[in-house]
Amino acid sequence: MIGIPLGWVYSNFGEWVLHRSVLHGLGKNRKSFWSFHWHEHHQKSRRHDMVDDQYMRSLWNWSAQTKELMGLAVLALAHAPLLPVAPFFVGTVWACAANYYFVHRRAHLDPKWAREHLPWHYDHHMGKDQNANWCVTHPFFDLVMGTRREFLNVQPPASKQPAPVEQPVPVEARERAAAAPGLR
Repeated sequence: MIGIPLGWVYSNFGEWVLHRSVLHGLGKNRKSFWSFHWHEHHQKSRRHDMVDDQYMRSLWNWSAQTKELMGLAVLALAHAPLLPVAPFFVGTVWACAANYYFVHRRAHLDPKWAREHLPWHYDHHMGKDQNANWCVTHPFFDLVMGTRREFLNVQPPASKQPAPVEQPVPVEARERAAAAPGLR
């Protein structure tokens, strides 16, 4: 049974490492297989206030969504040999991988839900620094590693009462406002 908490901690650390080093590290190179994350997923999320329409497409199309699913499937298969010796660990890793996909998908189809239930992931996409807040399902390793960043108007500090939250301004609107400073 110790495999359950170990599997959860391992999976959360895996989210942190893979998101930071693979999806952002390797993914910033346009020639990398992982470039879909930075060059498609992040751009769509920023432009459409967290919504990534690729999650509305069929799984039979080669898209960021299917690449994400393939990556998760490969990770699940890589852990399969451990099943006879660590069934609770492997089962937890598999459950965490499935949870990751469904939570991540919902976050990019329902921004209001993401803002309320996954503010750390909302901050990752909509905050000032997209190179922080690496965890998706739970911010545990962002807190441990010191990479959790709360952004103004996205998540109020825990020490203060919640204030009315302003909606973030889309990237295009910020760019138009910056180009025409006399209109403010």
